[in-house]
Amino acid sequence: MDFLIVPIAFIFILGSAVVLHEFGHFIVAKLFRIRVETFSVGFGPRLFGRKWGHTDYRVSAIPLGGYVKLGGDESNAPLEGESAPDIPAEEMFNLRPRWQRIAVALAGPIMNILTALAIPFVGAMMYGVPATPAPVVYDIRPGGAADKAGLQIGDRIVGFNGIEHPTWDVINGDALLSPGRPIPIVVSRNGSEIPLTITPTVRSENGEQAGFLDFLPDYGGLPVVVGAVFAGTPAEETGLKTGDRLIKIGEEDVKSSAQVTEFIRRHGAQKISITLQRNGQLTQVTTPERRIEEGKLGFGLGEVFPLHDATVASALKYAFDTNIQILRLTGKALGQVFTGQRSVRNTLSGPIGIYQAAKTSVERLGWDGVFGMLGFLSLNLGIFNLLPIPVLDGGAIFLLLIEGLLGMVGLSISTAIRDRIQQVGFVMVLLLMVFVIGNDVVKLIGGNKEPDRPPAAASTPAPAPAK
Repeated sequence: MDFLIVPIAFIFILGSAVVLHEFGHFIVAKLFRIRVETFSVGFGPRLFGRKWGHTDYRVSAIPLGGYVKLGGDESNAPLEGESAPDIPAEEMFNLRPRWQRIAVALAGPIMNILTALAIPFVGAMMYGVPATPAPVVYDIRPGGAADKAGLQIGDRIVGFNGIEHPTWDVINGDALLSPGRPIPIVVSRNGSEIPLTITPTVRSENGEQAGFLDFLPDYGGLPVVVGAVFAGTPAEETGLKTGDRLIKIGEEDVKSSAQVTEFIRRHGAQKISITLQRNGQLTQVTTPERRIEEGKLGFGLGEVFPLHDATVASALKYAFDTNIQILRLTGKALGQVFTGQRSVRNTLSGPIGIYQAAKTSVERLGWDGVFGMLGFLSLNLGIFNLLPIPVLDGGAIFLLLIEGLLGMVGLSISTAIRDRIQQVGFVMVLLLMVFVIGNDVVKLIGGNKEPDRPPAAASTPAPAPAK
């Protein structure tokens, strides 16, 4: 049954994101007593469903999004079909005040954004807020970026790339996206704040260039635990198991997962002795010389952070900060695409890319990975659908606002122009979906061959429109 877990998790993640989006449109339309003719998960021909009242709840053949068909809304009639001819005027969407139509359009993206906030909020309230340690330098690679910048062991980073009091996630994310580009940094040393400039070392990561700072963080002795061991890898051959706590690697006491990763990378194809703790007992294992690729044995690591009991305020702050960090890195990665600093190939992902990301998350983190991926996808889906592209919610809102402005001077948008705008928007979205699916296939069968672009901290899904 294990082979079914990932497909089921993928369907749950993508389906939940789409259904929640459509439910936002649906519930606001119902509150305004607007006729909802169709609630569809997917596009195209109807596969199955059930009609309750005036609404056909159905699953359609093309599982790349979904839509809610409102009575009197003919903006996407070629895609969704025309409205029934006998709908009372008081239930027609197109006859409602402009503010109500905007509210219905906004409701879908807002539902996705609320979902992205709710997941870390509920997790924090149930389990607590992770207590991430201060970013203190534990070890510096001789001749590396940190060494050249003048960092010293014990330095505490209080400013990074213009961000005050950054977390390690912020530091690592910005560094990955800035290979070979100087970054301002401020460290606290012996009671003084010292401004420095660090230029991340350029290394190839998954076929693209990434930035590395060449120093290891001090997590204050937090347990470093194996999160996943992948089948058929040297890590499995070594005997590593999920839940193992690493005590020593070589002759070094393990202080952080980054230290372990760097140690393995430095030792190439050499055998490595690892002391680990399993079920309270110390065990020593030795890796083979084989690697799945340069510097990789095929297992995932992570620190076990202590959890602090959360109040509503601290849980809300944690949820907000988590999503802002995702948006910040996503926005930075997309900005680099437009400036030519980053390839589109490793930035946008379609359904296949989302499946691969979901597979990794589920295998490494279980249910935490499922809900983490759902929150990430929901946030991207909500923001994506706010773009002012016809066919998307943002396009509908944009046209309604333009209509309002034109109405102030006695003008309006004709039906012919509106139809042409919708056609252009539909073609744009269709081309985007063809591109991201083709891109997914190329990456799946051929890998990434572009060595001169930096990768994002995480690929950005470009999900199909959910209207």
